[in-house]
Amino acid sequence: MNVFLYLVLGYKLLEIHLLNTEIPAVKLIETVRYADERGYFMESFHKEAFEKEGIPADYVQDNHSTSKKGVIRGIHYQDMSAPLSKLVRCISGEVLDVAVDLRVGSPTFGKHVKQILSDENNLLLFIPVGFGHAFLTLSESATVNYKCTGYYSRSAEGTVRWNDPDLNIDWGIQNPFTSEKDNSAQTLEEYLKNPAFEQ
Repeated sequence: MNVFLYLVLGYKLLEIHLLNTEIPAVKLIETVRYADERGYFMESFHKEAFEKEGIPADYVQDNHSTSKKGVIRGIHYQDMSAPLSKLVRCISGEVLDVAVDLRVGSPTFGKHVKQILSDENNLLLFIPVGFGHAFLTLSESATVNYKCTGYYSRSAEGTVRWNDPDLNIDWGIQNPFTSEKDNSAQTLEEYLKNPAFEQ
């Protein structure tokens, strides 16, 4: 069910639609686009509005990534020595965004949420601490921006293999472009030997 939040901000009304996903901790957020013959205007982030919906809004770093069609990046996370949540938006093109529950003991451990994000659908995906993040570029090229509640830390970063059969993610592509780092990442079984997150 949609949750509607309306905030009177000076002369205009800000409307946010908060949508549930298959994993309750992962939130899908729709913002409203105001369009006319000139183009459009939208607010992609508003701290007060997000906090009223229980979504962390203390972001300290923005990351910007451009990829060509068929590129898969992920499944990336940062452990509890430098944990972070992400608010992901595709600002040009189209991607299949994926959040994987890596919280050992969670009833949805190893499960994932898939969502198409694009410059047309106004959707953002909130990915909390305890989840891995990945995406596949569906358009000829795509630019993804994600706000982070923590700073990047090389010593804290980890990766789970994007094509691990235990995760059973249907990417819908046979031969994606991937990095050597992502191809040689740990499996979910290997992750369980030294998990980064526990529920």
